[in-house]
Amino acid sequence: MDAPLLLSSACGEHDLITDDGDYRPVKSFGELKSVFWIETAKLWKITAPITVTILCQYGTFSVTSIFVGHIGDIELSAVSISLSVLNCFSFGIMLGMGSALETLCGQAFGAGQVHMLGVYMQRSWIILFISCIFLLPIYIFATPVLKLLGQQDEIANLAGEFTIQIIPQLFSLAINFPTQKFLQAQSKVKVLAWIGVVSLVVHIGLLWLLINVLGLGTTGAAIAFNVSSWASVVAQVIYVVGWCKEGWKGLSWAAFKDIWAFVRLSLASAVMLCLEVWYFMSISILTGDLDNAVLAVGSLSICMNINGYEAMLFVGINAAISVRVSNELGLGHPRAAKYSVYVTVFQSLLIGIFFMVLILATRNYFSSIFTDSKDMQQAVANLAYLLGFTMVLNSVQPVISGVAVGGGWQALVAYINLGSYYIFGLPFGYFLGYATNLGVKGLWSGMITGTALQTLLLFFVLYKTDWDKEAKLTSDRMRKLGGQDNKSNKLDKDNKFDRLDNNI
Repeated sequence: MDAPLLLSSACGEHDLITDDGDYRPVKSFGELKSVFWIETAKLWKITAPITVTILCQYGTFSVTSIFVGHIGDIELSAVSISLSVLNCFSFGIMLGMGSALETLCGQAFGAGQVHMLGVYMQRSWIILFISCIFLLPIYIFATPVLKLLGQQDEIANLAGEFTIQIIPQLFSLAINFPTQKFLQAQSKVKVLAWIGVVSLVVHIGLLWLLINVLGLGTTGAAIAFNVSSWASVVAQVIYVVGWCKEGWKGLSWAAFKDIWAFVRLSLASAVMLCLEVWYFMSISILTGDLDNAVLAVGSLSICMNINGYEAMLFVGINAAISVRVSNELGLGHPRAAKYSVYVTVFQSLLIGIFFMVLILATRNYFSSIFTDSKDMQQAVANLAYLLGFTMVLNSVQPVISGVAVGGGWQALVAYINLGSYYIFGLPFGYFLGYATNLGVKGLWSGMITGTALQTLLLFFVLYKTDWDKEAKLTSDRMRKLGGQDNKSNKLDKDNKFDRLDNNI
C-alpha cells in the first residue's frame, strides 16, 4: 500500500520527530528552517502534478475561449458567458460536492482505512450523477435565464445554444471529480498529470480541426469540449480499475450505506466552494447591464481567464494541502498538520505577489493572446491593476479553504463566505459600479473588499484552531462513516513508517 506523505527519518529528520511520527515543538531558528524545507519538499511533490492536472483542465476552458475569440467579439462574449457563468455554476456545484471525498478519502487513507476509498468514490459518483440531473434545466433554459439576468439578446442566444451543446461535458464531471479525489488522497497524482496533458493536447487539436479547418464555429468548440472531457474521464477510470487494487475492490452495495451522512458533507462542501466560485462569476452577469456591454463583458472575461490560470495553481496547492492536512489528521499528527499549513500559506503569498508584478509589467500586451481588437485590448489594460491585486488575495484564500476541506470545516467556511461575499462584498460592488458610475472597475473593486474580509476571517479561524481537537474529530468521523478509529490502527501506522517515501 502506498503511504501518506509523512515524516521520514531517512531524510535526517529523526531529531524533529516524536515516537508516534509527529513533529516535536519547534524551539529554534534552525529547527524552524528544517521544518520549512521538509514541508516545502513534501508539499510540492504533491502540488506539482496536481497543478499540472488542474491547469490542463482549466486550459480546456481557456483554449476554447482563445479559439472562439478569433472568430469574433460576439462569439467570444457568448462562449465566455456560457463557460464562466452557466458552466462555472455547475462546475462549482460538482467540484464542491466532490470535495467531500477529499476530506474523507484523505483522512481514511491517513488512518489506514484504504479499503474504504473505493466505497467513498462510488458514493460520490451516485450523488454527483443525481446532481447533474437536477442541473439540466439550467443548461436547457440557458437563453431565457441569461436574458432575464440582463444579457443582450445576441449574446444570450448564442450562449444558450452553446450551453445546450455542452451538456455531455456536465455528466463527465460526475465521474471526473470523485475519481480525481480518490487518486489524490493516495498521492497517485502523476498519472492525473499525464492524463491532463494528453487531454489538453487532444482538445487543442480538435479545436483547430473543427473551427479552423472545418469551419464549425462555436458548435465545433462544443464538440471538442465534450470529447476531450470524456476522454480524460475514461482514462482515469481505466487506471483506477487496472492499477489501484488496494483502494478499488470493485462495485459494492456498501456505496449505498450511510449515504445521507455523505450527502450532508457533500452539500456543505458544495455550498462552501460555490459561494466562492459564483462570487466572481456574478461580475460577468452584472456587467451585462453596463453601457457597451460587449466590450465590458469581453474585457472582464479576458481578465478572469488570466486570473483563472493563477487560481488553478492555487487550486492545486489547495488540493495538496488538503491531502497533507487530512492524511496527518487521519494519522493523529496535529502538529504536522499545523506546520504544513503555515509553510504553505507563507509560500503562497510570495507566489501571489510575483504574479501581481508580472501582470502589471505586461498589462498592455497579454490581452493580445485572446483578441485582435484594439479597443478590447485597451479595456483589458485599464483593468490590469485590479487583476494584479486580485491575484494577491487569491493566493492565500484558496489555500486556507484547502485546509478547511482537509479538516472537514466546510460548514463554517460556508458561513464566512456567505457573509463576506454576499452580505458585504456584492452589495458594495453593485453600489460602486452603478450608484457611483464607476462601471466594471467599481463592481470589481467592491467585490475585492469582500474577498479581503473573507481572507482576514479565515486567518483568524486558522489562528484559533485547536489541532489536537481536530485530530480527535477525525477519529470520530472515520467511525461514523464506516471506518475505524485511527488509534486502533497504530500498528498499521507504525508499519507505514518504513515505506514513507514509496509514493513520492
